[in-house]
Amino acid sequence: MNIAVGDKLIMKKKHPCGTDTFSVLRIGMDFRLRCDGCGREFMVPRTKAEKSVKKIISIGEENK
Repeated sequence: MNIAVGDKLIMKKKHPCGTDTFSVLRIGMDFRLRCDGCGREFMVPRTKAEKSVKKIISIGEENK
């Protein structure tokens, strides 16, 4: 999966605040994500994050 820092991820499950979009802050063994609804930051293991991604909105697509 080609996920880069700054990408927006649409996940299968929603965050408790009600949004399903997250910003990628850091990648590696764990992903650091920020909820676009409430701003909460959290770490997710790479395998779990990759399984729960529904769609990737990369930085390049937004500029087109």
